[in-house]
Amino acid sequence: MLYLIAIAILLIVLFVSLKSKKRDKTVSLDKVVVPEHWHQLLLKHVLFYQKLNSNDQKVFCSKMVSFLNETNIEAIHFDLEELDRLLIAASAIIPVFRFPNWRYFNLSTVLIYPDYFDDDLQFDAQVEGRTIGGLVGTGRFEKQMILSRKALHLGFSNKTDKGNTAIHEFIHLLDKADGVIDGVPSVLLDKQYIIPWLQLVHKEMEAINNDASDIRHYGGTSEIEFLAVAGEYFFERPKLFQRKHPELYNMLALCFSN
Repeated sequence: MLYLIAIAILLIVLFVSLKSKKRDKTVSLDKVVVPEHWHQLLLKHVLFYQKLNSNDQKVFCSKMVSFLNETNIEAIHFDLEELDRLLIAASAIIPVFRFPNWRYFNLSTVLIYPDYFDDDLQFDAQVEGRTIGGLVGTGRFEKQMILSRKALHLGFSNKTDKGNTAIHEFIHLLDKADGVIDGVPSVLLDKQYIIPWLQLVHKEMEAINNDASDIRHYGGTSEIEFLAVAGEYFFERPKLFQRKHPELYNMLALCFSN
């Protein structure tokens, strides 16, 4: 009898504890302070945000606050503006919006340059070959991302194209979450989908390289770039992407959903 009473007490304690934790989690989310003026800025500049319902917009903003609290953003040779920070945060949240507790553990700092840069990270207007809009750092730049401010804003100002440099780079970070950037999103896809994913990637890359696809040519250079380029398209023009590439759309929907 005492044994049964002890079990009953233990179950009650566990129930109360779990209920308390759930309540604390909700309170924690409610306590996130989101500046009211963000809403209008995001409506104006971020199409993904525009398409969310009001509740999801609040969740999106809360996730942005968490990202900005955890990530250092540094402007190089210019004064950082609030919109710069918001667009970087939005770029980070868009690919992981459907993941309840995602944290970019492989990112500590975003360095934002005023313009495009070259392989040596030179961005002066006198330097030729400045074509890079973003990259995920390695070596001494490990856990850092470098973005061109010009590319960042262009990705959100052109709402009819299929590209977004900052989203592209954050997809590379997702790819890197398993320890290596290889174009195989093993953190995002269940194991049974990996081989079908690779088969589909090779098929689509062949179409790109034969000029038989509307996916940007850069996606045909490697499996790594294909994932990021296709991911940009998926988030920038989802309806067009679904119509043109239904099989690939369904696979990426598996990657970027909860």
